[in-house]
Amino acid sequence: MKEHQLITTKDGSHTIYVPELNEHYHSSFGAIQEAQHIFIENGLKKIKKPVVTILEVGFGTGLNCLLSFLEAENTRQRIIYHAIEKYPLEEEETDKINYGSILKATRMYKRIHSVDWLNEVTVNGNTLFKIPYDILKTSLPGNYDIIYFDAFSPNVQPELWTEKLFLKLFQHLRKEGFLVTYSSKGIVKEALRAAGFFVERLEGPEGKRHILSAGKIFKGNPPKHIGDEKPKQAPKQAPNV
Repeated sequence: MKEHQLITTKDGSHTIYVPELNEHYHSSFGAIQEAQHIFIENGLKKIKKPVVTILEVGFGTGLNCLLSFLEAENTRQRIIYHAIEKYPLEEEETDKINYGSILKATRMYKRIHSVDWLNEVTVNGNTLFKIPYDILKTSLPGNYDIIYFDAFSPNVQPELWTEKLFLKLFQHLRKEGFLVTYSSKGIVKEALRAAGFFVERLEGPEGKRHILSAGKIFKGNPPKHIGDEKPKQAPKQAPNV
């Protein structure tokens, strides 16, 4: 198996390239700018509750977790963060990643990676619980306000972008909860809708046209892009004559 490669992206932040999969963990246009746009601007910032429960599918480099904890500092929210990762990175790999220095949060980033898996810990006033298992075979430990769906792409991990898994996630979302993901492929939208989600296509970060937000409740807003249909309405009954 070829070793992972550390890559510097356009915004100066690192990502990891997996040669055997021909897949990057983040966009080459900028790891931090991509994660901030998708998971913070269109995710965490939409929730105004004092305590926010998050599930991340695909913990990877821990960037989304770090950005979430930093955002919570600004908003004085507390985060309960559950993260699932079937293939955790080695500490010698994460020690080389520059998110901590760029975001001036080196100690927090090291803490996120140094805590033991399957051990609930406190990080900067937030709760972190990392799960090193296959989400397809794992019971989820809670119900969530938001799900960061950040698995490898449908081309690489098609078994994760299915109605079956999205239904499982749907059942662990709170009533006002929603899922956000970087992929806006047609098969992803179809699988989300089949699982019961109302899907909205949003503007993507640099280098990507669209991302998806999918909720349990239809918000009643008009679609922002062609293809984001409102849910079908039941046909009106003909009047009695």
